Amino acid sequence: MGEEAAGVVVMDVNSGELLAMASTPTFDPNEFTRGISQENYTGLLNDPRKPLLNKSISGQYPPGSTFKMIVALAALEQGVITPETEAYCNGKHRLGKQTFHCWKHPAGHGKVDLLKGIYQSCDIYFYKIAEKLDIDHIAEMARRLGLEQTYNLGVDGQRKGLIPDRSWKRAYRDEPWYLGETLNVSIGQGAVLATPLQLAVMTARLASGRAVEPSLIMESGGGIKAGAFDHLNVNPLHLRIVRRGMEMVVERVGVAHDSRRKKSAPIQAGKTGTAQVRRITKEQRAEGLHKNDKKPWAEKDHALFVGYAPAENPRIAVSVLVQHGGSGSKVAAPIARRVMDKALELMDKSSVQQSEPVPAPLVNLERT
Repeated sequence: MGEEAAGVVVMDVNSGELLAMASTPTFDPNEFTRGISQENYTGLLNDPRKPLLNKSISGQYPPGSTFKMIVALAALEQGVITPETEAYCNGKHRLGKQTFHCWKHPAGHGKVDLLKGIYQSCDIYFYKIAEKLDIDHIAEMARRLGLEQTYNLGVDGQRKGLIPDRSWKRAYRDEPWYLGETLNVSIGQGAVLATPLQLAVMTARLASGRAVEPSLIMESGGGIKAGAFDHLNVNPLHLRIVRRGMEMVVERVGVAHDSRRKKSAPIQAGKTGTAQVRRITKEQRAEGLHKNDKKPWAEKDHALFVGYAPAENPRIAVSVLVQHGGSGSKVAAPIARRVMDKALELMDKSSVQQSEPVPAPLVNLERT
């Protein structure tokens, strides 16, 4: 297929400044000013990697397991679980006649608490949370963290994504909401959609505990002052628990463990996501056809990663989406690690340059 189809967003956690927004593959805009040929225009339109789409702000994708922090916070805030709440994962979960599978099927994760549910990304744990949690509470937390929103960036093409709830389904489908749909949403699947920009905002809000708003244009006087945003009105203890789970994803035994930086570097925190693009049948699962290496490109899962760094004093938040990239831990997490490394390096260089004293003007001694 050649160049990956991907979108990346990097934000300053404290000011909301967008440090980078990238979408690939790109195209040469000069062709449009000169008069693009019909052949080249048709080629751009028909390219399955969608080079004309700014994926960072216009691409709408299932967020996969990057959505699990929202579900965890909603469940903690509603009191349906505590950090010590445990569930047993044997690889599958039954709801009525339907069977929901964990990504670690058939072995399962065994006994799981909330932290392990996050850093091992156990689907069964979140299915069981979802059975106790109202979809409207999940939707409210998702919106509080920046999903299903557009932002005043002065850039056209932003899409809102979708956070489904009872009123949405009644308005658009004239149907009631079913519990099985909540289970799908709890792992970032079903009807839920988000853009890489929204996922970066979500991550910045998780890292800071504030309603950070993204900005492209610095205000006169140096931009937005750190800490100027309102608090999220989420229990700080609950935020710390979710952040701890995200830290363990990267630095300990989580699903992005292989993407650690060297030990002397600042600790990072994050969450992988691997979002299915089509339903897997029982027969396909039995034959092993649900694995990404068995699928054509257009049927492979989307690979996602969201993260922030340094974990102990967050400065940047990042989201990475690789369209049909496959595994979030194998594909998106290494990209995010390198992006965070580079962003921190550039921020450190900028801070040094700004703090260096301005040299005094040279004085012509012959005229004094």
